Amino acid sequence: MKTDITNRTDIELLINAFYTKVIADPLIGHFFTKVVEMDWEKHIPIMCTFWENALFYSGGYTGDMMGLHRAVHQKSTMTAAHFERWTTIFCQTVDELFEGENAERAKQRALGMATMLQIKIPVG
Repeated sequence: MKTDITNRTDIELLINAFYTKVIADPLIGHFFTKVVEMDWEKHIPIMCTFWENALFYSGGYTGDMMGLHRAVHQKSTMTAAHFERWTTIFCQTVDELFEGENAERAKQRALGMATMLQIKIPVG
């Protein structure tokens, strides 16, 4: 039986599994391997802090998600299909590892963020 996302360790498991899939994905992997030179030792903890704040309101994330995505979009155009693939992989990863209220909240937050980014950037 799967458990719910309850702490930072669970978020780290989710984020590491998610990025392993994203990097290998033929549609969106290039954003993380070619468009932006990712420092994974820095990026993963930042993403864990982001999701910890998104799920548990920890207040630890202070980055500029919108600005970072706009910069990526300027280097390589992001489309609705890219965001759809990102949310699909994220939600599948959540479902593979967890179930419960926080797991559902994580999927809803991911969908909401992807929608907001598409509206604010805007994408093609």
